[in-house]
Amino acid sequence: MALSLDFLALPLLVAAALVFVSVLAGVVSTRAGFSFLLVFLLAGVLAGEDGPGGLVFNDFRLSFWVGNIALAVILLDGGLRTDFDTFRTGLKPSLLLATLGVVLSAGITGAAARWLLDLSWAMALLVGAIVGSTDAAAVFSLLKSSGVRLNERVAATLEIESGMNDPMAVYLTLAFIGVALAATNGSGAGLSTLEVLRSLALQFGWGGALGLGAGFAMAELLKRLGRGVDGGGGIRALLLVSGGLTVFAATTWLGGSGFLAVYAMGVIAGNRARRQVRSSLSAMDGYAWLSQAGMFLLLGLLVTPSQLLPTLGPALGVSLVLMGVARPLAVALCLVPLRFPPREIVFVSWVGLRGAVPIVLAMFPLMAGVPGAQTFFNVAFVVVLTSLLLQGSTIAWSARRLGLAMPEPDDLRANRLVFGDFVIDGATPMDTLCAFYGLPVPPDAPTDVATWMREELRRPAVEGDSAMLGAAELSVRALEGGRITRVGIRLG
Repeated sequence: MALSLDFLALPLLVAAALVFVSVLAGVVSTRAGFSFLLVFLLAGVLAGEDGPGGLVFNDFRLSFWVGNIALAVILLDGGLRTDFDTFRTGLKPSLLLATLGVVLSAGITGAAARWLLDLSWAMALLVGAIVGSTDAAAVFSLLKSSGVRLNERVAATLEIESGMNDPMAVYLTLAFIGVALAATNGSGAGLSTLEVLRSLALQFGWGGALGLGAGFAMAELLKRLGRGVDGGGGIRALLLVSGGLTVFAATTWLGGSGFLAVYAMGVIAGNRARRQVRSSLSAMDGYAWLSQAGMFLLLGLLVTPSQLLPTLGPALGVSLVLMGVARPLAVALCLVPLRFPPREIVFVSWVGLRGAVPIVLAMFPLMAGVPGAQTFFNVAFVVVLTSLLLQGSTIAWSARRLGLAMPEPDDLRANRLVFGDFVIDGATPMDTLCAFYGLPVPPDAPTDVATWMREELRRPAVEGDSAMLGAAELSVRALEGGRITRVGIRLG
């Protein structure tokens, strides 16, 4: 009797065909403005229990395991591509959004969930915590595929925030699961202030320390291996992925944030061993896309649309409150003190993309046995779906609408439209500039134009920043090491 290999061939056929069709559909859909991630998610739904595929899949433990690994790989890839220079403008706002911003978003969304879903405060705030953070997979991939070049401050803020806000979301989710279970069991025992601070310190402390240490170690290892490694960038990428997953697992085991650790490791290794890492980025991009495809397909398979219908209306309400009220208010409170221009605050508010992270976090209460946890999963799915559909498909449009799309360096016509017809050196004396163009000399004006612009902006300058001098608009056209080197002039 011949050995049957159907147990290998049939599952592999289904999985490979599903990925192939999803990627092909994604290529077509991006031309229409829809994201790859949305296609993968919907492909999983269509292949699932209520779709034409009819596949019954409800293994939340496996999905949780795969989702965490995929997110670790995506964060590592994002960290490797994050330049140290972006921290000049993006670190402070990102830290605020990743901590205070997540808390505010979770609190406001939780209040809406209490009213819309008729939940207790503990359960409602748990819903807010699950959907409170932006998603690295969605932000990294959709900003890259949007086709627009954003100024450094906006792009850095969005990317660094998405890489750093998972610890707070995980912490809040676990904390409110504990509160919800205590209330359900009638024990009434909540977390003390000391326990809250200790848990938060462990998340950020272990995550930051192990991530930074592993990043320095990996950079030195890559330098010692040199560029003559057999297999080149592919082997180095495999070394980076396996090292990143090791750090992620070890940090999580010790009670820290594995997401923060693997992102920090990527940032340090990518900047300290830039030459060695650069050749591996192509292979890392493949690993990241494979992770995203597998994760979103699997998460789509978990969803049963017929179970969504009873809570669809309230879930849409939660999503709209998150996108239209909670996120904008949290972003404004965090970024207004840092003197972000209003149009940048609006854009950062709108591009608060939700992706796999809320769905993965929604599995926590399911595995912990929280009553009604399936509702949390359904709400998270609706939030992610609406975010990818509404926010993800309008990134390029909203950037252009708000005047945040920067021209490519070789597009002379677009550069003249954005920066004006005249370009001067940043070291040009202010009195010379004002005399030549007939502009008023500002009182107590500094010696050169670059210094005047920096004092006018009162924030780290980025390409595209502008200030008015009489009837003329002066804009930052080029920087080197954070210093303004060229200034564009548009006369009134």
